[in-house]
Amino acid sequence: MSDQVKLEIRNMTKLYKTGDGVRNINLTVNLGELVTLLGPSGCGKTTILRTVAGFLSCDTGSILIDGKDISHLPPEKRPTAMVFQSYNLWPHMTVYENMAFGLKLRKIPKPEIQRRITEMLELVKMSGFEKKYPNQMSGGQQQRIAIARSLLLQPEVLLLDEPFSALDAKIRSQMREELRKIQTDLEITVVFVTHDQEEAMALSDRIVVMNKGSFEQIGTPAEIYDHPASRYIADFIGEMNFIEQRDGTTIAVRPENVTLELGDGTGGDIGGYVRTIMMLGHFYEIAIGTDSGIVKAYVSAETAGKYKRGDMVNCYFEGTYRYEPDSEKKKEKIAPA
Repeated sequence: MSDQVKLEIRNMTKLYKTGDGVRNINLTVNLGELVTLLGPSGCGKTTILRTVAGFLSCDTGSILIDGKDISHLPPEKRPTAMVFQSYNLWPHMTVYENMAFGLKLRKIPKPEIQRRITEMLELVKMSGFEKKYPNQMSGGQQQRIAIARSLLLQPEVLLLDEPFSALDAKIRSQMREELRKIQTDLEITVVFVTHDQEEAMALSDRIVVMNKGSFEQIGTPAEIYDHPASRYIADFIGEMNFIEQRDGTTIAVRPENVTLELGDGTGGDIGGYVRTIMMLGHFYEIAIGTDSGIVKAYVSAETAGKYKRGDMVNCYFEGTYRYEPDSEKKKEKIAPA
């Protein structure tokens, strides 16, 4: 990944008649970087993507690629390509015809089209599918073709709008791995939109967490996870326990940072009893009932075997965050108890 700025959004605002949309958006994406816009439905992430693609016009502000303002250009004139959740393959065309369509519009010679398509199908592991129609392929295969078709146009910036959300969990995971490999191998600049925080954490160089049309925090997956800048982010990214304090502040601690010991249920940072023990793959979740609500701890199988429902336990927090009342901003990270 380079330090060269490939995409820049400056003071961009796009509002709908309802008043929804995005305001004063500023973002830079470097050459070869994969940046994810993450947030719940309606937060404005797809609006940003569609303004970059040219399907929506900005009310104010500008969009630059390689330092050139493209805000006035129609979608077909922009050096971008967009992949949608719905694949958008033409059902009456074969894979080859779907992939060749954009290249033909650009007057690329037929032998060059053949060469590019053959190479791209090999890259996305779809060699031999040239004569198949979309309805003869699975969802994952169709999405591979949709991505390959976009890459054939050699865009300066690839825009992906929840491209894997219609796929089942296992295929979605495989597609993420394939996309990340292709993206890093080809050093493509990508802006990715998703509401799935696990997907964002797995794929991204940086994540932009959005809330109600604005940016809450921008950082690497580790920065977002380990240092959430607000209670909203702490709640949205990963699992988090929130314990209300008598002074009105809230203590937040992740389940993997909660350790347990058998006791009288009144010691440690908080005490209680074991409500449930659930296996979640390679680890267990133990839910502790306390006077401040349920506190979850993630533990190994060996540790889980030491407890049973109803046991009184003391909980210790290895690292916590404190959030002030009536404020979304993190005030401090406090030391372990």
